[in-house]
Amino acid sequence: MAPERRPDLIELRGLRVLGVHGALAEEQNRAQPFEIDLDVEADLAVAGTSDQLADTVDYGAVAAAASAVVADERFRLLERLAERVAAQVAAVDPRIRAVTVAVRKLRPPVPVDLASAGVRITRRSPVDVESPSPSPSPSPSQRAFVALGSNLGDRVATLRRAVAGLPDVVAVSPVYETEPVGGPDGQPAYLNLVVELSTRRSGRNLLEVGRQLEAAAGRVRAERHGPRILDVDILLVGDESVDEADLTVPHPRMLERRFVLAPLADLAPELVPSGWERSAIGEVRAIGRLDDDERHPPVIQSGPEREEQTT
Repeated sequence: MAPERRPDLIELRGLRVLGVHGALAEEQNRAQPFEIDLDVEADLAVAGTSDQLADTVDYGAVAAAASAVVADERFRLLERLAERVAAQVAAVDPRIRAVTVAVRKLRPPVPVDLASAGVRITRRSPVDVESPSPSPSPSPSQRAFVALGSNLGDRVATLRRAVAGLPDVVAVSPVYETEPVGGPDGQPAYLNLVVELSTRRSGRNLLEVGRQLEAAAGRVRAERHGPRILDVDILLVGDESVDEADLTVPHPRMLERRFVLAPLADLAPELVPSGWERSAIGEVRAIGRLDDDERHPPVIQSGPEREEQTT
């Protein structure tokens, strides 16, 4: 009898995030460090042959999903925190069959010398549990574009982490430094770029990934149109059309904004209108690529008006 084949796993170890979780009153008003280990079960055979990111589960998106739960939500028990992490990680990719989550509190409030206290749970995907029949063929990949911007902290490092966390990336535009139009005065300049994806994900799914990346970067939505450490906008997702309260695809203002059109034109010039250099709004200047050591800044002149740089 042949030995049973062990499942393929993506392993993430030592993800550390500050969060507000605990049953004691003193824990409910202050952040403390938590450490997370993840085992994500998925079939990795196709990726092992193709060497293509689109054929595997993106561990950057997995880490961002787990980080967002710890940083943005609040629970009394580690058991509940682990359940939420498992649920959010499982939702990252339909190919995930099971998730094992270990959550550790690194400063447990006990009167003994205890390095950590934690829980470990394993949860299988409902589809994997309930449907023994073969799943239908996945929908074909479609071309999608996502805009990234940052004007707080180490902007380049933030954009690099965001690009690494996006799924199914096939191309990244040059980086543009853009004027901080709109919002409060005195904002620092933005760095903006556009990322092209070849993906089976919907606009809604990409929006959730973007929110997770923003949360993992530490974005706080305190002031409307204010500065932000990371801004993720879904521009286009194939031929998909969405008109909902929190998501519109294609992005309704993308054709007015120079800081979107300039990097989009670098990746897909056929998707931008002719004469956009004269009609679009806001000053931008190309400063190179994320992996450049030196940058040479040609200037693209500003458009005739200003508008807010926000979504």
